[in-house]
Amino acid sequence: MNYLEFKFLIEPLQPASEILIAELGMAGFESFVEHEDGITAYIPQEEYDAEAMAGIHILQSDEFDISYTQNEIEQVNWNIEWEKNFHPIIVNDQCGVRAPFHPRPDVKYDIVIEPKMSFGTGHHATTHMMIEFLLEQDLQGKKVLDMGCGTGVLAIVAEKRGASQLDAIDIDNWCYQNTLENVERNNCHYIETFEGGAELLEGRHYDVIIANINRNILLEDMQTYNNSLNEGGELYLSGFYSADIPVIRQECEKYGLKYHSNKEREDWVALKFTK
Repeated sequence: MNYLEFKFLIEPLQPASEILIAELGMAGFESFVEHEDGITAYIPQEEYDAEAMAGIHILQSDEFDISYTQNEIEQVNWNIEWEKNFHPIIVNDQCGVRAPFHPRPDVKYDIVIEPKMSFGTGHHATTHMMIEFLLEQDLQGKKVLDMGCGTGVLAIVAEKRGASQLDAIDIDNWCYQNTLENVERNNCHYIETFEGGAELLEGRHYDVIIANINRNILLEDMQTYNNSLNEGGELYLSGFYSADIPVIRQECEKYGLKYHSNKEREDWVALKFTK
C-alpha cells in the first residue's frame, strides 16, 4: 500500500501544529512527525479524501500561515520510524516513561507506553509538567479524571500514585484504543476508558481533574469541569502558553476556582487550581 506524504510549514508553530494534527487525525491521517518549522503527516493513498482535507478548519484560519506540499511514497514501516524517534525519559528521578523495547530504568514508577499516533508520551513539555504535578500530590484513594487522555499516561501515573478510581476520556478513537492498550500494558486495575467529550461528565464527580488539551477547549469546557469537581478538589490544566495564563485564570476564577501554582517548561505552562 502506498502512502501520501504531506509536509506542512506552519507559522507560528504552536498551538497550530497540535490543532492541525488533531484535525488531520480526524480526517484519516495515521502518523505524524514534528519538525522545527511544521509537521509531516501520512495517510494511506486509498483512504485519502480530498473533501475531508478541504474541510480542515485550521487551514482556512487567518491566525496561522500554513502551506503544504504533497508527495506519494512507498509503504513505510511505522514501527521502525517510531522507534528511531522515541527515547525514554525520567521525570524528577521518580517516574520513567519508556517504550516496551527500552530497558527498565531504576525509578519508583516505571510506565511503559506505546503511543502509536496518540499524544502524551511525556516528551511534550505539557505532559512532562503534568506528571511532575502528579508526583507532588497525595492521590491515595482519590477519584481522578484524565480528560483528553491521549495515550493514558497521566491516568496510569495517577493510579500508580494511589488513585483508586479513574476515568480516562478522549474524543479521538485512536487515543481511546491506545489508552485501553496502555492501561493493560501497565497492569492497571482502576482505570475506565471512554470515547467522547465533556458531555460524558454529566453526573460524574472527581477529587482531581487533569485536562491537558488546548486553550480553546479548556475555556469552552471549564464550567463542566467545575461542576464535576468536588469541593476541596484539585484541577490541573495544561496545553497552552504563558501568555494564555490571564484568560485561563479569569475563566477559572469566574467559577470560584482558586489559583494555586504553575509550572513552566519550554514556553508551555501547567496550572493548578483548587475548589
